[in-house]
Amino acid sequence: MSFVKIVSALGSLAALVSAHGYVQGVVVAGTYYEGYSPSFQYQSAPTDVIGWSDPENLSNGYVAPSAFADPDIICHLDATPGAISAKVAAGDTVELQWTNWPESHHGPVIDYLAKCSGSCSEVDKTTLEFFKISHGGLIDGSASPGKWASDQIISNNNSWAVTIPTGIAAGNYVLRHEIIALHSAGDANGAQNYPQCINLEITSDGTDSPAGTFGTALYKEDDPGILINIYTSLATYTIPGPSLYSGAASAQSQTPVSITSDAPAETGTATSYLIASTTAPASETSAAANSIAPSATAAPESAIAWLVSAVPSEALTSTIPTTIVPTGTASGASPTGYSSGETEWGSKPSKPLPQSWSGKRHHARDFSVDEETAAIYGEYEPPALPYIP
Repeated sequence: MSFVKIVSALGSLAALVSAHGYVQGVVVAGTYYEGYSPSFQYQSAPTDVIGWSDPENLSNGYVAPSAFADPDIICHLDATPGAISAKVAAGDTVELQWTNWPESHHGPVIDYLAKCSGSCSEVDKTTLEFFKISHGGLIDGSASPGKWASDQIISNNNSWAVTIPTGIAAGNYVLRHEIIALHSAGDANGAQNYPQCINLEITSDGTDSPAGTFGTALYKEDDPGILINIYTSLATYTIPGPSLYSGAASAQSQTPVSITSDAPAETGTATSYLIASTTAPASETSAAANSIAPSATAAPESAIAWLVSAVPSEALTSTIPTTIVPTGTASGASPTGYSSGETEWGSKPSKPLPQSWSGKRHHARDFSVDEETAAIYGEYEPPALPYIP
């Protein structure tokens, strides 16, 4: 891949980070799991993750109300099941960690479960029947556009927590987590749905098997919580979708989620986020404010680390200065023919290098010119590589 293509790909991926968002990580019972990332489509062998993939979502966009009857609304555009599942006990909390969510994209946050008849990694998404286990909507509508559950995600370091109900039966489930952005919902087809799905293996002594709703029947284009102008003062707001499952927590009190381990497939560094109460009362109409406790331990996402993971490593190391590549505790392998000694990789090889090549640091090509050429053209300096913040 050429340098220009690499820079173009990095620029596109950087734009994805700044636009809208997706669930980049999940903490389940203290274990951190990597979510699906748009960068996976640039990798030859993507990591198996619990998050459903949506490689057709190249713009990191949304599902419009006109597609509510289309399978895309279930888990996003052309989504396919995650390859693995995270084990969680009923009563435990699942924390979903988003990339930066735009402040202007106000709206409700909703969580559903749907049981898989077998492995969720092979389930037909159109057969899943979802029951609602948590939702948050309008918190304070006294001044437009109001304070919303989506604002709590931002205040809580782009994280949202949901507790798995204690009464449900054990089994394999898909957790459907969704933000509905209402900043353009005053116009027909203006609401923006951002569904995200993950696979869970729930252990439980419960026996409940709540009736569910197919994903393509959860919403209608003219639902009062879908077609709404949030730039007027709102006393109440009707959260879209079916009623809460009777066994869901009515006023869920959440506690900080700490990470005690990484899932076997995860290779990155996990970040712990502190979550305050984010679930609205059981009523489908939400107006009461919830407290927010931002984490003191959360760290901002490293753009460089994210971009480095987005393209093949051989492309990065051949085109981008090594000073931006995260360093590890183990030293890299020495190039063939080198041993410990003079240079950063060792002494020069016993064989002479081809003409105009050298063992200089960070590049093999010797760009020096002779005195006659320098007198005409001046000394040659390689072009500067672009700065990637």
